[in-house]
Amino acid sequence: MGKQQLLQRLEHAWETFQASYAGLSDTELMEPGVSGAWSVRDIIAHVTWWEEEALAHLPLVLAGGTPPRYSVTHGGIDAFNAKMTAQRKHLSLAEVLARQDEVHRRLLAFVRGVPEQETASKTRFRRRLRLDTYGHYPKHTAAIRTWRESRAARAEARTDPGRKPGVNKKPGR
Repeated sequence: MGKQQLLQRLEHAWETFQASYAGLSDTELMEPGVSGAWSVRDIIAHVTWWEEEALAHLPLVLAGGTPPRYSVTHGGIDAFNAKMTAQRKHLSLAEVLARQDEVHRRLLAFVRGVPEQETASKTRFRRRLRLDTYGHYPKHTAAIRTWRESRAARAEARTDPGRKPGVNKKPGR
């Protein structure tokens, strides 16, 4: 896979992630319970801080270095995520969305500037990029879609209590 294909894979996963919450109101984006206690806003902040981690550590990987292990520096990835959640909880939805756009633009610019050989094969660079970005987005895309489907089914059940969620009332529809 060359750099262009890698960028396409990254952008496809990114667009699919963004589509998972497209059309939600600000209130819906802030509703907890999408993934554990997290709202869509929290998930967006989470995805953004992992892109920031990629930007922080990929230059070291390119230089032949090894980023510190999360188990050593933070007590594990779950502890790191909890720490970052607490640090970013005060950010408004508008701040989270602006930061998301800015960080993603920087990530794309960085990847565009990486030597082709780092993107063309199974390199440490590609592995770290995948783990922090295009391999990470689908997990959260699926969680948001599942949450939306469950919300829609609950709303449908409230509007027609006798009908089973997801089942059409009229044949042929």
